Amino acid sequence: MPESRNIFLQGLSLTMRRLPALLWTYFFNLTLAFLFSIGLNLQLANLLDHSLAAQSLFSGFDLGTVSETYLHLHEGPVGGAGIRFGHTSIPLYLILYFLLVPGTLFCYQTETPAHLSTLVHQGLLHFWRFVRVTLLTLLISAVILAPLFFLQGKWADHVDEHTVGRHAFFAILAGNIVLFLVASVLRLYFDLVEVYTVQLGLHLRPAEPGKPAKPDHRVLHTLAPAWRTLRNNFSQAWPIFLFLTVLGFAAVILTARTSMHMLAQPRVLPMFLLAQLGLFVMLFTRFWQRGVETSLALQNPIPNPSLPPILPIAGPVDPIDPLHPHHRIQLTPEPQITPTINEPISNPEPATPSLDEPDPGVFHHDPSKPSQ
Repeated sequence: MPESRNIFLQGLSLTMRRLPALLWTYFFNLTLAFLFSIGLNLQLANLLDHSLAAQSLFSGFDLGTVSETYLHLHEGPVGGAGIRFGHTSIPLYLILYFLLVPGTLFCYQTETPAHLSTLVHQGLLHFWRFVRVTLLTLLISAVILAPLFFLQGKWADHVDEHTVGRHAFFAILAGNIVLFLVASVLRLYFDLVEVYTVQLGLHLRPAEPGKPAKPDHRVLHTLAPAWRTLRNNFSQAWPIFLFLTVLGFAAVILTARTSMHMLAQPRVLPMFLLAQLGLFVMLFTRFWQRGVETSLALQNPIPNPSLPPILPIAGPVDPIDPLHPHHRIQLTPEPQITPTINEPISNPEPATPSLDEPDPGVFHHDPSKPSQ
């Protein structure tokens, strides 16, 4: 049984030890954002370069001007090109996700350093498996969340008809919180499915006679282990997942609010760096969540079928087949030998003196005197 550890701290340790995976992901996300901003910049320049409304953006922040600009972004040939590029960025982001996330999870579960070549190589190996996991996530989430969204809409209409003011706000907010909590449970579950998908790929399927063993690519075989792990550790994993989610969103909201107050300043670099700091913290908390889920999966691993089971051995077994205790051999019992108890040997009589005559010192007899 693996040693039980604090998954919160162990997840942070995994994230820091595999920090290059986070840095590469941030770099590619920033590159995609920069490419997307080129089309957006052309759209904004087409609308604002010859408009007096742009003055309200140079001297401050006018929400009405921003809203009006957003409504006219699609106008003209430049706007159509920007929209097409924006639609193209979504598949690029998904391809980036399918390449970097499996490699990151692989490095988290092994001692492999998080080099870019390793991330891309493992991403290519797990690409179609993660595509299947994503489709399965969308399908199951739609089945569960669609009725809840419908009920939330009915609840909001009921509140609007019968309640106003603060009570109506909190009533609708409560429904949205319920949706958020259900969605967070689904996200946590399918994160565990992704972790177990990489872990199962490290196992070898039982090979057929005459054929080499192959890695296990069965995605459906990870659903049950992920469910058991989530059910048995729900009170530990879910609060940590929620805390890191709220922490990431709070960092983005705080930095975005601060950046909004810096819009009227002539220097753009501090505002850009502050906004990127919030996005980096949010990405860091997401990788921390991945580390927590990996630590939880490593403490509850999928049994490896390629390893022979260790069965208890009781009594004498056949040395040719020791893993099957029912194939026991009958050993002939050795005869019991009763030990014989010998009587103690008494002290022997003193030996007869070998002298020709008695010792005068012992018998006090003078042989020169005639016997009377």
